[in-house]
Amino acid sequence: MPRRGKYKKHVIPPDVRYNSVPVQQFINKVMKNGKKSIAEKIVYGALEAAAERLGRPPLEVFETAVRNASPAVRVVPKRVGGATYQVPVEVKGELRQSLAMRWIIQAARARQGRPMVERLTAELIDAFNNTGAAVRRREETHRMAEANRAFAHYAR
Repeated sequence: MPRRGKYKKHVIPPDVRYNSVPVQQFINKVMKNGKKSIAEKIVYGALEAAAERLGRPPLEVFETAVRNASPAVRVVPKRVGGATYQVPVEVKGELRQSLAMRWIIQAARARQGRPMVERLTAELIDAFNNTGAAVRRREETHRMAEANRAFAHYAR
């Protein structure tokens, strides 16, 4: 679907190590207070550690983890005649990937007591193995969409 309006989408250059745009987006999402070098150390360290533990290439670990945490549908509130319905809507490619990355990072930040590199490593491994908080959140979203399937005809 073409973008509306006169503004063009911001193009993010690929990251330096894996030459991958999604990895760069992930680094940007991990980044706090503009400290990109710290975010890069965290992400690259986590990817290397996860790849070492799983015996797979780091990029494959990352892509599989994001794919496993990606939601296919979500619910959006829609007001119809004074009542608000939770309407299930299909999630398109870019938003799907963005939600998965966000959920993985939130789940890693929610883990307690260890450095961020280790928490992110653990969450990436869990997502790779289809377990963990990010995947649980995706399944929860799918359950909500399934439960509200009766309101699908209200979809935009």
